[in-house]
Amino acid sequence: MKTKLIVSACLLGENCKYNGGNNYNSDILKLKTFFELIPVCPEAFGGLEIPREPCEIRERRVYSKSGEDFTSEFERGAEHTLYIAKECNAPVAILKENSPSCGCGKIYDGSFSGRLCDGNGITAQLLLDNDIAVFGDSRVKKLIELYGIYD
Repeated sequence: MKTKLIVSACLLGENCKYNGGNNYNSDILKLKTFFELIPVCPEAFGGLEIPREPCEIRERRVYSKSGEDFTSEFERGAEHTLYIAKECNAPVAILKENSPSCGCGKIYDGSFSGRLCDGNGITAQLLLDNDIAVFGDSRVKKLIELYGIYD
């Protein structure tokens, strides 16, 4: 039985990104050799529309570009994602970097200017707080090397 791996659905080609697109990363599919990929979209789980206005974290709250507070939707989506991770006993997640949900280590600073700051998205932080390892999508190549996966 393969270890379960939580993956941001947008990285698997699902059109759930805020603008209706995706962030497809073909390297993630290479991990199927060792992991069962479990797609999640915390923002969709939280009830946010696709497409939707971009959101960023400011002062520990999540705001849309027009100033509407969507913190509760982001928290609901994070809780749903954690539930899935626990139910399938997934010890690891690969999430979309910089996102107000999934960003790990760096997120947009809340000014909607494209500037990054230190911090984690709502879902990434909740997973980390529950002892689930979180990797940003730029680390996928490192995981591939670690497991010796070659084309």
